[in-house]
Amino acid sequence: MSGENDLVDTLSRDLDRARGKRDALASDVTTLTAQIAEIEARLSEERERRERNHVLGEIEAIKKRIAQTGKAFTPVVSELCEATELAAAVVPEARELNNFLSSVASEVEAVIDPLLRELDRRADAVRAGHAALDLPRLANGAPSELPKDHNDRLLGLLRLPAWLARSKEIGKEAENPDSTAA
Repeated sequence: MSGENDLVDTLSRDLDRARGKRDALASDVTTLTAQIAEIEARLSEERERRERNHVLGEIEAIKKRIAQTGKAFTPVVSELCEATELAAAVVPEARELNNFLSSVASEVEAVIDPLLRELDRRADAVRAGHAALDLPRLANGAPSELPKDHNDRLLGLLRLPAWLARSKEIGKEAENPDSTAA
């Protein structure tokens, strides 16, 4: 019978050791699970911080671009107004372009400051974590200098007076003598 007791004692000790290992592993799993959760939270916070910084950088780049373009716009419009004033002595309809340019310049001046303030407000909301970080990425980033074709794009956005559009067509017909005049 002592052989049977030895076997029972050995099996009991083996069972106790196996349970001890299981409990130690369960404790390790719990510890690792907590560590994983902590690292995931830190990773999420870091990603959010980086995205917030990226969005803030994008907003600042937009503000800079608007301010630069606005500063460049005013002198160009002023020069164009002076030139159309001179042209009005020969072509009285040029006053219409001058009035149009003046009204566009006034509108641009009136909306740039409020737009910049709104961008500041949105940046503050991003800093405070109250704004969604879904700002679309700029295609080529925000250039620090004006694009070369800004005049072409600006003219494409502005509706030209009817007489100017007609004079462009007349000029094209004069350049192309093969075209038939109506």
